[in-house]
Amino acid sequence: MQVDKVTEILRETAQAIILPRYRALALGDVMEKSPGEVVTTADREAEDLITCRLRGVLDAPVVGEEAVAANPRLIDALSAADTVWLVDPLDGTANFVAGSPDYAVMAALVRNGHTVASWIVRPVCDRAYVAEHGAGAWRDGVRVSRVPASDDPARLRGAVLTRFLTPAARTRVEGVASRFAALEPGAQCSGVDYPRLVDGELDFVAFRRILPWDHAPGAFLLTEAGGVVRHFDHTTYRPTDTRPGLLTAAGASCWQAVRSVLHL
Repeated sequence: MQVDKVTEILRETAQAIILPRYRALALGDVMEKSPGEVVTTADREAEDLITCRLRGVLDAPVVGEEAVAANPRLIDALSAADTVWLVDPLDGTANFVAGSPDYAVMAALVRNGHTVASWIVRPVCDRAYVAEHGAGAWRDGVRVSRVPASDDPARLRGAVLTRFLTPAARTRVEGVASRFAALEPGAQCSGVDYPRLVDGELDFVAFRRILPWDHAPGAFLLTEAGGVVRHFDHTTYRPTDTRPGLLTAAGASCWQAVRSVLHL
């Protein structure tokens, strides 16, 4: 597996296609993909280039966010094929459009339903997070691991992405927020929030909507760094399982403590 080659592909794509449009989007570069969801020419062009180049590294089906938006049946390859690339060419598109640096370029390699390698590149700060099965998690070539967090909610800093929660669940989160040391809405970008967990800025993050290109890269990075990624029913996350609700945390005790408070 040419791990460094994939990192190079994501970085070069960001340099060629995404960064030139950062805070410089032209009229017509932003479109509505679905109600409340935007897509840009940078998303689509970046995915086309990444898809082509990844197939040169390993000839396997590529399940990309924008390709699936155009043809939903393409996601079937994630379960049908032995080996699949997952690609999110521009995670955090709304942030990108707003001029925020909180966006990322992500990819993952999935074999038999399990992620075996993942990449997250933050173009603005030129930071790359990479994980490979059995080789651990790395940030800019330096191995990283996440020390387990406390099991005392009052000492935990976390985020709950409330956008896709039901009104009742959102009210419940607001009611228990004071039990944590800090509770925020997150960066609205998985490619930012998962690395924040790995880096120790957050102790947990809870998500509602689970799309494979959003979560496979970061979930694998976190688990290789020593963290925990589970659905609220305690089942371990897999990219083929898109049931809503996912809790990520720095350690099993932290995970259980947060779950007992949130009850999502």
